[in-house]
Amino acid sequence: MKNIFPVLVLLLLTTCANAEVSLPHFFSSNMVLQRDQPIKIWGKADKNESVSVTIDGIKQKTVAGKDRTWKLEMPAMRFGGPYEVKIEGQENTITFGNVLIGDVWICSGQSNLEFSLDSDLTADEEIKNSEIQNIRLLTVPKSIQTKEKYDIGETTWVECNPSTSAHFSAVGYFFGSKLQEHLDVPIGLINSSWGGTDIEPWTSWEASMNNDEYAPFKGKTLEEAAGFTSENVELFKAAMNDDPAMAKRWYDPDTKMKGWEKMAVPKAWDGDLGTQDGIIWFRKEIELPAEAEGAVGSIQLGAIDDEDITWINGEKVGSINLWLANRKYDIKKGILKAGKNTIIVRIKDTGTIGGMFGKAEQLYLEVNGIKYPLAGRWDYKPSVLSSEFGFKSAGTSPNSFASLLYNGMIHPMVGMGIKGVIWYQGENNAGEAFRYRKLFPNMIEDWRKQWGYDFPFLWVQLASFMELDKQPSESEWAELREAQNMTLSLPKTGQAVITDIGEAFDIHPRNKKDVGLRLAHIAMNIAYEKNVLPSGPVFEKLEKDGNKLVLSFANIGSGLTAQDNSKYGYLKGFAVAGDDKKFHWAQAYISHDKVIVWSDKVKNPVAARYGWANNPIEINLINSDGLLASPFRTDQWLGITEKSK
Repeated sequence: MKNIFPVLVLLLLTTCANAEVSLPHFFSSNMVLQRDQPIKIWGKADKNESVSVTIDGIKQKTVAGKDRTWKLEMPAMRFGGPYEVKIEGQENTITFGNVLIGDVWICSGQSNLEFSLDSDLTADEEIKNSEIQNIRLLTVPKSIQTKEKYDIGETTWVECNPSTSAHFSAVGYFFGSKLQEHLDVPIGLINSSWGGTDIEPWTSWEASMNNDEYAPFKGKTLEEAAGFTSENVELFKAAMNDDPAMAKRWYDPDTKMKGWEKMAVPKAWDGDLGTQDGIIWFRKEIELPAEAEGAVGSIQLGAIDDEDITWINGEKVGSINLWLANRKYDIKKGILKAGKNTIIVRIKDTGTIGGMFGKAEQLYLEVNGIKYPLAGRWDYKPSVLSSEFGFKSAGTSPNSFASLLYNGMIHPMVGMGIKGVIWYQGENNAGEAFRYRKLFPNMIEDWRKQWGYDFPFLWVQLASFMELDKQPSESEWAELREAQNMTLSLPKTGQAVITDIGEAFDIHPRNKKDVGLRLAHIAMNIAYEKNVLPSGPVFEKLEKDGNKLVLSFANIGSGLTAQDNSKYGYLKGFAVAGDDKKFHWAQAYISHDKVIVWSDKVKNPVAARYGWANNPIEINLINSDGLLASPFRTDQWLGITEKSK
């Protein structure tokens, strides 16, 4: 009997624990519940257990099913609060305080959405003034899951204030604060984003079967198709978080190690490494003259994907965890020395490609006004590789394979009342822009199907990035913007054009305020039916007039103008081509709310393009609401991503 007793105690404790009512983490104190629609609340309890929910004196009851889940629906409520939400089971009662009824927006995408407020150009002032009790923030923990999950990771809703806003999505914050100012209703913002991610992992497994490359997996589970499980991912994640090379002091130039190989830098790591995620260490020795002894300096490493820690002579000089952000670190006095100096860079990559990127001249160490080039052959050695944990290739990367982020970061919230979604993603899919024409609307329709209604879905078009073109050229980024434009054919969608606030050598523009404000402007039309224009001018029709092309536009409001307020209405960014399909820069101006375009080099123009480049930062056609026209083309000639599909 004495051997049975501990088992009985364990069973009793387990039974008691199961009997306690519980809810997913996105139900908590300080939350916002969606106004003007039935409020759905759910959780777990013991099977057949009676559960009640009370809000503002209204009480509803239900019973948990055989699977221990319960769900009930409260009547719709108009905006207001704060309220107390009480959930009562047979064994326990949960009370959520300071709950508001208002509008809930999911904010999702990759690193430019994840980009936090404390990195924005206006960070100091905005954070200081971010005490807004009617804005509530929820950050969804990052989670890679091979099966649909019931709950997100551990988190909670918080009031918006300087201590909580600083690390929240900057785009989300500026969007929500502008809505709250205009509408004077509570706003709930849910940040569910992950830098460096493709669109595919944000799409459900069911909807992914609509994409050609996943069609062969019909009838298979995600785990069968991918060849790994969430357990594999967790083991890989643990190794990434506890890099064994740190304990072995690989950053110390005196540490003796074997097995280092050579790789040209800058470039993405390739060969067998090109299909893997993980951690790779890079090392380079550089000779400095006597006057460098103890001098201050700086090191420039170009853009790195995703995270780096950089040491010089065993001293840490900097670290950034931001996808493709430029790395420039100051070197304090006493670190550099005459003769041999050892630079060590630890790069952690969590999605598809990794390494140091950019041009050779962007990599250098600067001391006493002299730049010492760092491009060339570096020693390298992996410490953690995804292949060791069952990830066969970049195609099955945790950050690129279908549904892996949807399962744990979106699916648990399906059914929760939301007003809409803002989305900022596409950089990772630029090389497959033609496919994005299907991938993007497929994901939007998927989310709407899961929720059961066509909520507003707004997104940010790709910013300007990379060098300015000397001559008109083809562009993957232009084709991705075109795919985003085409997705506007779906109902209740809108797009913020931000080509004027990109940065040539930083994929993460620091002006996120204007991004959020433009999304809010569009939301006022799409989501709230206010009398504002839904977008900038939209190309509608092309007509020929001798050697000139005449372009007509919709969404002009009271008229077209140039963003720089030129009294002559001269426009930038246009190019024209004849039947030979060779584009030349063109002159353009506004006349009677139409755009006249021509080039002396093209006697018989048949096509025009506007802002068709990676970096069309100079384009300046706007409407009376000050909204930019999106880059576009009038031709349908084969694009470079269509050729490579």
